Amino acid sequence: MKILFISRSTLYSDKGGDTVQIINTAKYLDKIGVQVTIRLCNEDIDYSDFDLIHFFNIIRPADILVHIEKSRKAYVISTIFVDYTEYEKKIRSGFIGNLFRIFSSDFIEYLKVIARSFANSEKIVSPAYLILGQKRAIKKIIRNARMLLPNSHSEYYRLRANYGVDKVYKVIPNAIDPSLFNNDGEHVLRNDSLIICVGRIEGRKNQSNLIKALNGTKYQLLIIGSPSPNQMKYYKKCKEIAEQNVTFIENISQEGLMEYYKRAKVHVLPSWFETTGLSSLEAAAMGCNIVITDKGDTREYFEDYAYYCDPASPESIYDAVEKAANNDFNKELQNKIFSRYIWSQTAQLTIEAYKEAEKG
Repeated sequence: MKILFISRSTLYSDKGGDTVQIINTAKYLDKIGVQVTIRLCNEDIDYSDFDLIHFFNIIRPADILVHIEKSRKAYVISTIFVDYTEYEKKIRSGFIGNLFRIFSSDFIEYLKVIARSFANSEKIVSPAYLILGQKRAIKKIIRNARMLLPNSHSEYYRLRANYGVDKVYKVIPNAIDPSLFNNDGEHVLRNDSLIICVGRIEGRKNQSNLIKALNGTKYQLLIIGSPSPNQMKYYKKCKEIAEQNVTFIENISQEGLMEYYKRAKVHVLPSWFETTGLSSLEAAAMGCNIVITDKGDTREYFEDYAYYCDPASPESIYDAVEKAANNDFNKELQNKIFSRYIWSQTAQLTIEAYKEAEKG
């Protein structure tokens, strides 16, 4: 079976959770005999050699439409359906913020696509998108897909509620590499005051409220990640408000993250929205207590094993960190991750989805 992955043009230059998901899904599909080719949406592609196309990020329909039309191939889509409406409407300031408070979330996304085409040179590769708009484009993609591959049932239910379209789906959970993120029973002396946050530095990840929550406290906060290209102003703000107990480290490899996951007592991801929180899965696999946003689909993964916070409230973030720092790690979460959320299982579920999709 030959599968074509098509993703956003900035997949490698502006790495995110989808980058990790795509690379690891391809890697582990290859291990079980599926040939995967990864291409970016702005590339010229010869579709003829592939049995099926696998798209990612349904909130970026402008990246997808042209390839559906040109290829005339059957396709599935990993929806990765994030919803940053609350962030856009509550936190964005100035003229842009006022626009976001007036218009719908789909129109907001439409404006952002146009803005990215100028600011980041992310060319709009689907002219049809400009005519259809965000909402109608997404509905068209859903209707014509052979199958949707959300990261959770919760994600699918949100998508169906937003767009009113029922579609056959199969949950393909996000995962970790157990050969990499595994303490393997070794004794680790953790620093109870070391708190880490791994992720792209951007307003939607909410590092500024995390800094406000822990500034000047007994905790040492280590923020690991690089800013998105269009978030340099936000990154500068985060560094300006940070006190001496806050340190920044630029994006490092997953292998490099291991030492930090081993030493920290708590990993925090107080985002305005998360479908999963890949770094939270990795940290929990390594024995960190987890503080994570209560917005999105996180409870389907972490149940009652995590400490949830309200991203709008530095006080809520601090309280959750306090609880996580002062409690022992629950190995039941670790066991759940290694039994259900590893890339080899994700790959197996994905190939099952491909076979179902091929039947039509």
